[in-house]
Amino acid sequence: MPDQNVDDALEDLPPSSKFIYKTLADEGSMTLKGLTETTLLSSRTARYGLDQLEEADLIDSSPALHDGRQTCYRLKHGPDGSEPTDDEQTVVVSPEWVESRLSEFEADDPDLRLVEADSDEEYERGHLPGAVQIDVLEELVDVNGCGIADCQTFETCVGDRGITVDSTVVIYSTGHNQYAAYLYWLFKYYRHTDVRLLDGGKTHWERSDRPMTTDAPEVTPREYSAHPSDDRIRAYRTDVEAAIARDVRIVDVRSSSEFRGDQARPPDKDLPEARSAGRIPGTAHLMWSDVIDENGRFKDRAELEQLFHDRDVHPGTETIVYCHIGERSSIVWFILSELLEYDAVANYDGSWIEWGNLIDAPVESDTGN
Repeated sequence: MPDQNVDDALEDLPPSSKFIYKTLADEGSMTLKGLTETTLLSSRTARYGLDQLEEADLIDSSPALHDGRQTCYRLKHGPDGSEPTDDEQTVVVSPEWVESRLSEFEADDPDLRLVEADSDEEYERGHLPGAVQIDVLEELVDVNGCGIADCQTFETCVGDRGITVDSTVVIYSTGHNQYAAYLYWLFKYYRHTDVRLLDGGKTHWERSDRPMTTDAPEVTPREYSAHPSDDRIRAYRTDVEAAIARDVRIVDVRSSSEFRGDQARPPDKDLPEARSAGRIPGTAHLMWSDVIDENGRFKDRAELEQLFHDRDVHPGTETIVYCHIGERSSIVWFILSELLEYDAVANYDGSWIEWGNLIDAPVESDTGN
């Protein structure tokens, strides 16, 4: 479409449509969630602006190239009339996407960084070529697993790995990608624009017999200056206390034994034990691992939506998720907030290690303790 035709089509559209069009022109293809975060428009206003752009035949909407669970919006033509590229910005990338870019990850280029969110021992056992390492529990979780480290600590940690605020950051970890999701949540807490998860993480990558190495890349440290934190996606103890008396859905994603009150810490992890066992009153229960399929990748959208529908968690419901220290709940936060694009989801990173150690906090259990 020639420039003049685009200008004519935009002329009679509302300001929100013009703003969204400019954002898509500057940033490339984006999901609704990405647009609301970037433009600070409400979801309702952004949807209206997108509807007007679609009616004017200026944008396309389709499943994201690397994650069919999301809708991506893109310009039908670039502002100069050119065809847009297919390198869409998505929150989940496939192993094929990462493997095709390994040479770029191995270059000391801050534009694209691959991060393994695991322990030193796990990283040294073998990692994806070009991946730097961040040990989330050791470096970015506060004392005894209760809450996150401060902003300056985060800035130093990621800057030392050659990451800037403009970097595209792709994260993975072993297990069910829970520590990768926790690090993703931290990046989003500090409003990092372009951060993504490798679907299936290290487990699926290795099962697929893809390249691994024990060589650590040479990385030039960079200065990272974090944006102001986004407290909309983080729940504090006071938020949970208030939620108990309000129409807010609280979801416990721990194991069944923890939820029942049989154990005061995860059964298979060496994490601090809380003073009491049980759950926050009135919470729904969803095992965090139930969102992952047999290949270690996220289940499809229909299955995920059904899981939450069965627990009375809906797109318009304000929701808080928690586990023991916030890493397992970050996976569920990621599903609700980033894949299903629910509007108001917060991760309680203090989680049970904080709540279960409070003297006067209400606790439910099936054991009578």
